[in-house]
Amino acid sequence: MAQSPPLLVTATLFAIMFALGVGLPLDGLGRWQQHRGLLLRGLIGTCLLVPVAAALLLLLPPTMALSQPARFSIALMAVCPSAPLLMRKAGKQGGDRILAALLQVAAALAAIITIPLLASGFTRIFGVEGWQVQSHHVAAQVALVQLLPLLLGLLFRRFAPRWASRLENPLDRVANGLLLLLVLVVLWKTAPLLVTYVGANLIALPVMAALVLISLALGYGLTNRDPCLGVTLALATSMRNPGLALLLAGIYAPEVPAVKLGILVYLLMTVLLSIPFLSWQRRLQA
Repeated sequence: MAQSPPLLVTATLFAIMFALGVGLPLDGLGRWQQHRGLLLRGLIGTCLLVPVAAALLLLLPPTMALSQPARFSIALMAVCPSAPLLMRKAGKQGGDRILAALLQVAAALAAIITIPLLASGFTRIFGVEGWQVQSHHVAAQVALVQLLPLLLGLLFRRFAPRWASRLENPLDRVANGLLLLLVLVVLWKTAPLLVTYVGANLIALPVMAALVLISLALGYGLTNRDPCLGVTLALATSMRNPGLALLLAGIYAPEVPAVKLGILVYLLMTVLLSIPFLSWQRRLQA
């Protein structure tokens, strides 16, 4: 069966979170006190409201026809916050780069608790069989691939600031390159199944699109309609963590390659649907 190499998935997530820690301006982290309310709303949106919206969508009668792999992929993307490229994306699209970084760090920390709870909740709500989610196992995986490298990056930034400044961009490029490589490897291994997957899961596409649009609206609605903050929170809630979702899919559904295909399709849907939203925001800011 098509499987993405576990070592590549782990290395990609580790590199992304380490690069995030190294690239965080430590003096900017103090801004969390100025945005405590906004950070809390953003954290609730990305870690709780998006998964709840996914669960409600999957409980609607029209979505009962979805295949189990499609449900898995939607659920995994919904419960996995802290998008790898959030800080860079927000900076390029007129958002608040520091606020995006704070949200990403907070979501990575919260994910150690929220992902195991939400994953267990999804399996109980939908009566999933053969996928025994162990909360402590999920928490250990999330801590290993998100929290540990993030803390190492922050320590490197704190005690070797000159080296951190020099290596910030190269590390960022390496992390982004690994993420691209991971996506290409999964596509290469599952390409023969892609057409079959899309044909067999046409009903999943509008469900994914609806969840992406709901996520964008949730993030934007959590702000005071300031365009800069709106872009930041909308990206934080809509962009999910495909690397972490692929890692969990490899652990709990290794013999179901369609789950990984669904994750990639969801990622593509997020990219495509964010384009008109970001264009609208650029016009507002102009």
